[in-house]
Amino acid sequence: MAEGPPHLKATYNEIHKLIRESAKRIAEFQPNMFVAIGGGGFFPARVLRTFLKDSTTKKNIPIHAIGLSLYEPIPGVNSEKLGIEVVRTQWPTSAKIFFGKRILVIDEIDDSRTTLQYALAELQKDIDAELIQLPESERERNRPKFAIFVVHNKIKQKEGKLPPTIPYYAAAEVPDLWLDYPWEIEDIDEHDRLAASQK
Repeated sequence: MAEGPPHLKATYNEIHKLIRESAKRIAEFQPNMFVAIGGGGFFPARVLRTFLKDSTTKKNIPIHAIGLSLYEPIPGVNSEKLGIEVVRTQWPTSAKIFFGKRILVIDEIDDSRTTLQYALAELQKDIDAELIQLPESERERNRPKFAIFVVHNKIKQKEGKLPPTIPYYAAAEVPDLWLDYPWEIEDIDEHDRLAASQK
């Protein structure tokens, strides 16, 4: 069987602590909506909500989901590789829910940056299409602000680009290895054992 890329195993506890520390920096953006890129952004978004509240209402920050896929199986290897095309698997039916919000887009990893670029560009495109229907005097007031949060940012050349004006938060910088996340694993005890042996 062919060998895949080297793997780094992250545990729930490690990720929880990384997110807790990141919340202190993200608080300066004052998000009042999370958009989790599924499936990897779901767990980080939920944990982040434990540490951040809406700065105005002091209530929990709502989590909205978008589904995108850029990975595909590698034949003969128990792993995946980066795909070529981003595919929407879940998307909001109306962009009006984003009007006037401070939106934190969340994913578990920034690998090629292709998914993040696509998510941000497509959300903004859909929002612009809805904003154009408003009177001109209301458009800027309803235009949302975006920021990005990832648990791990791979230190490598990125294919995708993000606007330099968008705040970007990464909980940890990691080498260009394959990250095994606990929510992808069937045998969590074995995963934790192997993670401990990597330390």
